[in-house]
Amino acid sequence: MSKRPPPDPAAVLRGHRASVTDICFHPSKNILFTGSADGELRIWDTLQHRTISSSWVHSAAHGVISIAAAEENRLSLINNNHNNNHVAVAGEDLSAVEIWDINRAEKLVKLSSSNSSRGMCMAVRGFELQGYVNVVSGYEDGSMALWDLRNPALPVTSMKFHSEPVLSLCIDSSCGGGVSGSADEKIVIFKLDASTGSCLVKREIVLERGGISGTSIRPDGKIVATAGWDHRVRVYDYRKGNALAILKYHHAICNAVSFSDNCRLMASSSEDTTVALWEIYPPSTN
Repeated sequence: MSKRPPPDPAAVLRGHRASVTDICFHPSKNILFTGSADGELRIWDTLQHRTISSSWVHSAAHGVISIAAAEENRLSLINNNHNNNHVAVAGEDLSAVEIWDINRAEKLVKLSSSNSSRGMCMAVRGFELQGYVNVVSGYEDGSMALWDLRNPALPVTSMKFHSEPVLSLCIDSSCGGGVSGSADEKIVIFKLDASTGSCLVKREIVLERGGISGTSIRPDGKIVATAGWDHRVRVYDYRKGNALAILKYHHAICNAVSFSDNCRLMASSSEDTTVALWEIYPPSTN
């Protein structure tokens, strides 16, 4: 890891009154969506660093758990080539994942694990590969499952990389791997082959202080960031797993991290009610 001091945020967005539980960049505009534990959804201009709009979209008793303009933890949009927008969500049943058609507001299928010991579904990621929808889900017992929606009765494969609940999942843009974060002391970078049902550990990163609430892989597949219970955002080389930076701005648990589609901005959110924007390791202009 570089001995240079970590950078300060390029900007800090203030306005939420409660813990900022999730964040997500618009896939093509300079817009950031943020949601908080009191049910507020804010839309920010990431160039002028100001609020565009604010709405109370959920009750304070329930709050905002996840936002998706692309993909997030308990809610994952699956954009495919057939103009059918599907969303994978952690279902009402403890261990179930539900797939919904957004255009028709219709539930298409429920992915239910026969293994009741898994507990609650804590994180989910959907992706399309060669025209077929796949889902990776993470559970309370630390296990994960890979699903192929062509055969929704049973998972293609199951794996257990963690000893505590899986709190965050991210699949890279090539759908060839991903990263998982948990309440334990490990971050796991894994290789994924949905066509053969293979999901194997590529690298384990051991933490001094456990608890990873959020993970995000930059769209160019070069770096990965994590949001930690220790108030830190950690940045790693996605391919090698090497630590690149520890960002120390937030003063409470970090809940989420997200990269902009052009790879130029990273956002982090925290229970301290702030959102930090970072400009780190800019992509090559060549």
